Amino acid sequence: MSRRFSVLAALALGATLVGAAPAAATESRHGGGSFPAEFALPNGFMPEGIAIGDEPTAYFGSRADGSLFRVDLRTGKGEVFSKGPGTPSVGVKVDRRKRVFVSGGSGGDARVVDARSGAVLASYKFADSDTFVNDVIVTEKAAYYTDSRKAVLYKIPFGRHGKLPATFTSVPLTGDFVLTPGVNNANGIAETPNGRSLLIVQSNTGKLFKVDPATGVTKEVDLGGEVLTNGDGLLVERNTLYVVQNRLNTVGVFKLDWPGTSGKLVTKVTDPRFDVPTTVASFGKRLYLPNARFNTPPTPDTPYNAVAIPKP
Repeated sequence: MSRRFSVLAALALGATLVGAAPAAATESRHGGGSFPAEFALPNGFMPEGIAIGDEPTAYFGSRADGSLFRVDLRTGKGEVFSKGPGTPSVGVKVDRRKRVFVSGGSGGDARVVDARSGAVLASYKFADSDTFVNDVIVTEKAAYYTDSRKAVLYKIPFGRHGKLPATFTSVPLTGDFVLTPGVNNANGIAETPNGRSLLIVQSNTGKLFKVDPATGVTKEVDLGGEVLTNGDGLLVERNTLYVVQNRLNTVGVFKLDWPGTSGKLVTKVTDPRFDVPTTVASFGKRLYLPNARFNTPPTPDTPYNAVAIPKP
């Protein structure tokens, strides 16, 4: 995700229920219903991360105060279901146990929230200074977080039946990945198609890296000369990689080999409704992206939304 943003001194979320724009409904091709192709998020919310699980519910995090917002994709209506700690919520993911994993940005932390009740199940303090905990991926064995200011992944290893541990471990990034101090480095994170390794995009260089989750050794992925300028959120489905290039208002689509060592550009997707999208999630035959609007000065009344596009 993009560079850190200061927390608004006051955030007027207004009503917790937000409805979809009436002109935004199009055929969803999922379940035969008509899902909204865009929907409103609360004014002043400053969204960045999005997560969608097996159910038609999307979860968003606020950079302003860390609140979490969920939307029914069938109607576009949503609510704040977990009030934030006053520090950012950036990347989010939801697992099959209905837990939302949240990256804490400049707070240097993470928390795990019950997707139904909004209760905080666990929290972890990763770093105290020069930190921006940016994105997260949840695998069967652990959750991994990137830090855009440090050459490290933070790992929350699961116990039996997915039990959350009391502590975390740090996995230093070595190999091809080289940290540039003072700028955004590691950002979006995903699994390789074979599920054995991780992928991270380095925003400042536009490079994609394959990471051994056990050792932290990185190897640059061969993208045939393509540079992921402003690379942000990542999504892998089978062997298709989607890369959100935020300020370019573009989603790059690549075909990866099964181990994730190389990829080939398929297409670049743009949409007139994009206003600096940051992350991407999938449901049915659609991709959903929040508009972070980094080019628009944030105020408590600034409107925000999320949009859906057909999968290319």
